[in-house]
Amino acid sequence: MSVIIPTLNAGTMIDDLLSALERQTITPVEIIVVDSSSDDDTQAIVRAKHPEVRLLVIDRKDFNHGGTRDYALRESSGEFVCFLTQDALPKNNEFLARIVGPFSDERVAVVYGRQLPRADARPAERIVREYSYRPQSHRVTKADVKRLGINAFRVSDVCAAYRRSAYLEVGGFENPVLTNEDMFIAARFLRAGWTIVYEADAQVIHSHNFTFKQQFNRNYIQGVEITKHADILGNAELAGEGFSMLTYTLKKLLKEGEIVEAARFFTECIFRYTGNRKGVLDAKRAARRSAGR
Repeated sequence: MSVIIPTLNAGTMIDDLLSALERQTITPVEIIVVDSSSDDDTQAIVRAKHPEVRLLVIDRKDFNHGGTRDYALRESSGEFVCFLTQDALPKNNEFLARIVGPFSDERVAVVYGRQLPRADARPAERIVREYSYRPQSHRVTKADVKRLGINAFRVSDVCAAYRRSAYLEVGGFENPVLTNEDMFIAARFLRAGWTIVYEADAQVIHSHNFTFKQQFNRNYIQGVEITKHADILGNAELAGEGFSMLTYTLKKLLKEGEIVEAARFFTECIFRYTGNRKGVLDAKRAARRSAGR
């Protein structure tokens, strides 16, 4: 298995991540760090403390979530390629063994793992992770798309492993793309008859305490990209899934007596929704302008 980690100013975390990978019960055939010209000590740490790691450096302006990962995958050699973000720390030494296990089924194209919240995660963020990443593993095939809707395409490159042959068969990640490259290729996999696996025993520690502005911006970009790629997703809507997550999280916060946190989370969801809607509308306007030329 090859492991690929895109980085940008990861100096405070890259040593812990690489050390955790080096302790795995399965030894990767290679670890590749593709760094977007960090201006901290990321590259120096990799070279000094982990000389066996292959370091690729790209210009920061050339980074995009699909194209950069595609470049790194094509530079790698393993039949199975695991992507991790710089802030996703394997929970234990079994992570790689667990995430590669489902590939024993030759129809599995991608396996993604469970994200557990950091110790400093806000109560709402903890519950959102719990909602999104359940303790039960499951598989998704083309037959499940009608029942699951957009949830059928849920994959996260925070920690996900791909079968190289399947990846190349469907053409790889969208490029350029600002976000959701994992969702779009998942849709292509299902359309081509491949299987997606969520492996709950492959666990990383990963969460964020985003500001309202950060949530707005993230959801704006998602709105733009999902609208631009609506044909790939069969025009599936995100709104229903967002409402389900909102009600689940609010109910649990209120049950735990987190009244102030519940109010904050509700406000956060307004920023999420507003950002998404603006992204959708801007993408549609851009498409109409392009078609009118």
